[in-house]
Amino acid sequence: MRWHRDSERQARKVLGDQAYEKAYQQGTQLSVDQAVSYALGEQAPATPTLAQVPAADSALPVLTRREQEVAMLVTQGLSNKDIAQALVISQRTAETHVEHILSKLGVTSRVQIVTWVRDCLTKRSST
Repeated sequence: MRWHRDSERQARKVLGDQAYEKAYQQGTQLSVDQAVSYALGEQAPATPTLAQVPAADSALPVLTRREQEVAMLVTQGLSNKDIAQALVISQRTAETHVEHILSKLGVTSRVQIVTWVRDCLTKRSST
């Protein structure tokens, strides 16, 4: 664990916290095979750009699978602490997911997340 903490601290120092978090989130979207290939320098990661925001008429999810889970829990009115407990993650990780969701969707409140989820579900069920 010490090596991991030291490596993370160094990466954050070099990249900055925001770039580190973005790269970390992109890395979580890789399969094991993709991660190994990337680590060995065999190929670039095959992940979508995380900063993409949907077009107004798009029903396609722009959130990662985990962010979609968090968004669904937000629609149930759960706090970050409750989300962390439900997903067995730290409260800070839950907070980070909510921050990323807000940023990706270009919104500023949890109520707007609920509205976005509702609109996406409505669009999907009507197609």
